Amino acid sequence: MPERPSSPSASAAKYIFVTGGVTSSLGKGIISASLAKLLQARGFRVTIQKFDPYINIDPGTLNPYEHGECYVTDDGAETDLDLGHYERFLNAPTSQANNVTTGRIYDTVIRREREGAFLGKTVQVVPHITDEIKRRMLLLGQNGEFDIVITEIGGTTGDIESLPFVEAVRQLRWELPPNDSLVIHLTLLPYLAAAGELKTKPTQHSVRDLREAGLQPDILVCRSEHPIPADMRRKIALFCNVKMNSVIESLDADSIYSVPLLMLKEELDARVISKLRLQGGHTPDLEEWKEFLGRLKNPTEDVTIALVGKYVELPDAYKSIIEAFIHAGAFNECKVKVRTIQSEFLTPENAAQQLEGVDGVLVAPGFGERGFEGKIEAVRHVRENGIPFFGICLGMQVAVVEYARHVLGLPQASSTEMDPLTPDPVIALMADQKDVTQKGGTMRLGAYTCELKRGSRAAKAYGRNTISERHRHRFEFNNEYLERFEAAGLSASGINPDTGLVEIVELPREVHPWFVGGQFHPELKSTVENPHPLFVRFVKAAIQYKKGL
Repeated sequence: MPERPSSPSASAAKYIFVTGGVTSSLGKGIISASLAKLLQARGFRVTIQKFDPYINIDPGTLNPYEHGECYVTDDGAETDLDLGHYERFLNAPTSQANNVTTGRIYDTVIRREREGAFLGKTVQVVPHITDEIKRRMLLLGQNGEFDIVITEIGGTTGDIESLPFVEAVRQLRWELPPNDSLVIHLTLLPYLAAAGELKTKPTQHSVRDLREAGLQPDILVCRSEHPIPADMRRKIALFCNVKMNSVIESLDADSIYSVPLLMLKEELDARVISKLRLQGGHTPDLEEWKEFLGRLKNPTEDVTIALVGKYVELPDAYKSIIEAFIHAGAFNECKVKVRTIQSEFLTPENAAQQLEGVDGVLVAPGFGERGFEGKIEAVRHVRENGIPFFGICLGMQVAVVEYARHVLGLPQASSTEMDPLTPDPVIALMADQKDVTQKGGTMRLGAYTCELKRGSRAAKAYGRNTISERHRHRFEFNNEYLERFEAAGLSASGINPDTGLVEIVELPREVHPWFVGGQFHPELKSTVENPHPLFVRFVKAAIQYKKGL
């Protein structure tokens, strides 16, 4: 039998691989984030990465209906929305290294082959593709920054697309020292109402498929609508070759933020610590998390916020915005009811009816002409009727166009994205974007500094005058119109110090109770422990509006 090689990285980090079976959308990302939270609460330094099996280099060019929102990191990576869950749970930033696709793996290997790096050898899935997958799986654990790296493998066991990732994990488990890695497999126990019982066969088959690929799970997390009886756990353990206390029950939860406590009750973190022989941890400190859940589940107020966008049929298209409302609502001890409104169908004739009864309106980000005029009508209605308004990215640009048309007296004002021939391009293509032809990864991406005007709404919300926020856009406020806007009352309260780009516009309190638009994406930095200040103030303004204050 060949000797087990030494660790490829000589790293002290431990590696946890999370796979999924039976069906997609079981919640591998939430289970991974919940486990990471529990281990972090014990004092370990934890990060999570996602390996996606699709051929796209990243989700940046995907329609939100295809894959949900595109999550952007500080370093400008366009990533899977699960990275948003990771950051919201861990209150720590992710990076380019935390999300890798099959497309990126193949792109790297093919580029190296073109450079002659393989010395004329035939390039194959094994070892060349799997070697690159392993290199990236180990990357975050090599610099001593983390004690534990959790790797979520996208897709479902048995999918042809996921096989190279599973094979890479198999190889790594053989190469890494004993007790330095483990596999958690998430499966489904379907409930057949006609039979009145849970069924284990899909889980057995899923584990069988995983074992055929060379991986034996150490822990099974079983999603279920009903509690799993002890005799059923014993059966699953017996036929799936795991210990009975490694069969973890994962019941449907009232909130994703309840899952860490449910996993704590099931002792998932304790099983992981035991199997990895982790040293130095302490009893989980989850007091702040429990306080958040207490406020979330026992609100004293409620407001209705309209989310006006073009992808409202798919909730995941605005996932970070929805979660940011949950964080800000809990901070204000308020239940935020989000009413989605399709901007494509908003008109001057029905805007008042569509927005009737709301306590605030958020105009969502997006690209393209569809639904743009509907967003204009939404902004006009809330501006003229004193309803709290928050615009994000395109939502901020819409507010500028609406103000130009109906206050500055420029009826044909628009964005050159929507109307390249507009005589008043109050929103225009950024100078460094004019020669860009490639669509993927070429926008203004990642974190940029913004200086806030002293005494502005934004500065009061943040409690400081210099901030950093994440961006994803090609078009910007046209500074040729800046003096005219400010003379007419729309203040540019946030400016990028390096480029002069307008980052925030707002109306003063004397004119409107809350009217703020940001070119950036504040929702991407909102976490359980640090709700975003602009969302916090917006929800507070909605509460005051509802009370008539």
